[in-house]
Amino acid sequence: MNPSAARPEAAAELSNPGTWDNAAAARAASIPTQIISFAIGDDQYGVDIMAVREIKGWSEITHLPRQPDSVRGVLNLRGAIVPIIDLRCRFGQGLTEASAIHVVIIVQVGARVVGLLADRVLDIVSFDAAQVQPVPKIAQASRIDFLSGLVTVDTSMIALIDLNNLLSLPVGDAERPLTN
Repeated sequence: MNPSAARPEAAAELSNPGTWDNAAAARAASIPTQIISFAIGDDQYGVDIMAVREIKGWSEITHLPRQPDSVRGVLNLRGAIVPIIDLRCRFGQGLTEASAIHVVIIVQVGARVVGLLADRVLDIVSFDAAQVQPVPKIAQASRIDFLSGLVTVDTSMIALIDLNNLLSLPVGDAERPLTN
């Protein structure tokens, strides 16, 4: 069956190049956003699924001197040196006592590959972008600048992480990015 016959408006879209951008925008708006959700303590966070390269169990890492507390060290991942960020520490909740139950979520932000240490991965979550709510700005706290929004799925609230901000915000007095 001809797809245009099933949807007469599809034939109109295809025959009129001026509507191609509008049709593509409408389809893109209806495509759900997908994230990988994970836990740090009792809190749920999420990162864009397209940034996630792999998820691996915790393994020993090499510690580097004179790094922010949240940079736990580096991991050799098939020949690539990957810095590991302790998200609990980065969020101001103390160091993670990493063990075999913890996971490292390998993400790519631009040309940088970074590992995020978390307690556990929860799920792949889909939602409409319109469901994302802004993060309330109650105080001038840089701890929330790495969040891009909040989304409620079923009965859970998930804080969405802005990876670019997470990796570039100042740590303590240092005004430098967390990774090279």
